[in-house]
Amino acid sequence: MEYQIVTELAELESVCSKARESDVVMLDTEFVRIRTFYPKLGLIQLYDGEQLSLIDPLTISDFTPFIELLKDTSVLKVLHACGEDLEVFVNSFGCMPFPMVDTQIMAAFLGHGLSTGFAALVDEYLGVELDKSESRADWVARPLTDKQLDYAAADVYYLWPLYFKLFAQVEAKDWWDAAQQESDLLMQKRGKTPNPEKAYLEIKGAWQLKRKQLAILKPLATWRMNEALKRDLALNFVIKEQELWSIARYALKKPKQMEEEGVDPRAIRRHGERIAAIVKHAQQLPEDEHPDKIERLMDFPGYKQVFKKLKDEVKKAAQHSGLATEFLASKKQLNQYLSWIWKYDRDPARLPDVMQGWRLELFGQNLDKIMD
Repeated sequence: MEYQIVTELAELESVCSKARESDVVMLDTEFVRIRTFYPKLGLIQLYDGEQLSLIDPLTISDFTPFIELLKDTSVLKVLHACGEDLEVFVNSFGCMPFPMVDTQIMAAFLGHGLSTGFAALVDEYLGVELDKSESRADWVARPLTDKQLDYAAADVYYLWPLYFKLFAQVEAKDWWDAAQQESDLLMQKRGKTPNPEKAYLEIKGAWQLKRKQLAILKPLATWRMNEALKRDLALNFVIKEQELWSIARYALKKPKQMEEEGVDPRAIRRHGERIAAIVKHAQQLPEDEHPDKIERLMDFPGYKQVFKKLKDEVKKAAQHSGLATEFLASKKQLNQYLSWIWKYDRDPARLPDVMQGWRLELFGQNLDKIMD
């Protein structure tokens, strides 16, 4: 397994120019995401079947050649379990690799569980045991060790033969179009920009709060997300979610009250005044400006019975197709479908996953018959 380390713009131009002559290339990234909101890119792996390159993003400032490769629609980019990689590309380069297919998704169309790891697939399909001991390494530290570089290179070196083995089987089972649709859906989801105004809806236990408490939680959650985005800090490193909920629940304005309710003293010192100002302002809002109470799906009449019927229909489709039930429709996806019907009056702009593409053909129409 030979590879070159790319640290100069001229080298990047040469590598990307050659890669664009291929119909398909393998891509991967190594990153660190501990305290930051966005993943910190440490290394990019690129393999076109002949030339394997490890691109150092810490030494190159102009990534135009690589961005042009990402956007080149004549070259299929192959990645594995690439949800976070897509976030890396968007944050670092302002775009995603297109067209793209994810080999974890391809494997799911062959009956594997949706979260099947790369090493497990390489072992099964290629008979090679990969050393994954460097998966938690610090990829933004320099210099990178030989072991780290070998580990990173292996991720795209073995992705090449794995992709072609999976492709042959996926195409033989007539799932190739569906695998591309599912990869596109993953890109859509990962490409969504965070909406600070709706951040309060994601706070665990927000449904328990009354409207006047939500009136406090909403601007607090918006402030926290804006602060996280501005400082590139993980949300819970601004202030923990549960602490935010407590502040809204009890309308905490004084540092002593906050501390008594378990808010981290460091967060109080750093943000106490700002939080108090937000709480006071929220308390002055007229009632007609308070957010609506959050309705949980499970509180709708007949939810359990309806959900069970939908789940049974998905199980039938799983038996018929040979695909894993959780891959066809997770609990979250079935709830998304029920929300679409019960909360959003089948709004075409909010089309749920099960009413699109291959899922619609396989079982989505049957779900609609149950709901009708």
